[in-house]
Amino acid sequence: MVTATGNPPKVYKVPVPGEEGGETVFVYVREPVPSGKAVQLVTRWRYVFAPDGKTGREIRWPWSRKKGVE
Repeated sequence: MVTATGNPPKVYKVPVPGEEGGETVFVYVREPVPSGKAVQLVTRWRYVFAPDGKTGREIRWPWSRKKGVE
């Protein structure tokens, strides 16, 4: 599975059935695999488990209000 640009998705969520009909979602975030060269296009990716479930990727528009400020 790839996006329209040919890259794998940035976030991969895996729903897992839990006890008593509940559901747990495991979140994996895409990271580039480091290479020995200083400047290079990323050709290899790996997924790293995010135990807190946060992806760290949130769109922040310059005209949006900050959270908690009214």
